[in-house]
Amino acid sequence: QVQLVESGGGLVQPGGSLRLSCAASGSIFSINAMGWYRQAPGKQRELVATIISGGNTNYANSVEGRFTISRGSAKNTVYLQMNTLKPEDTAVYYCNAGATTRETRGYVRRDYWGQGTQVTVSS
Repeated sequence: QVQLVESGGGLVQPGGSLRLSCAASGSIFSINAMGWYRQAPGKQRELVATIISGGNTNYANSVEGRFTISRGSAKNTVYLQMNTLKPEDTAVYYCNAGATTRETRGYVRRDYWGQGTQVTVSS
């Protein structure tokens, strides 16, 4: 199994910055992609940003130019640098990883999720 642990959420004023971190651990053979999603109250979970093993990134239009996703040198960590935060960025942010584990029946790829970290942008 794979565990994802997020950190870095909190309360910030509009225009401020936060940096989210996510570390993956467990019986990982490889991680193909990692990303961040968010869910605001009463809304569906939506993609924020993703990064694949080759380094290509993808961003939601609403965060393009303000947020930056990156992976750590160990490749089992992912970061989300959030700048110029707006009240509409308020949500629970979830880390996601597409990881392959080696099991008795062979290699198995699954999507894994962290527990979420609250980001609140308010004055």
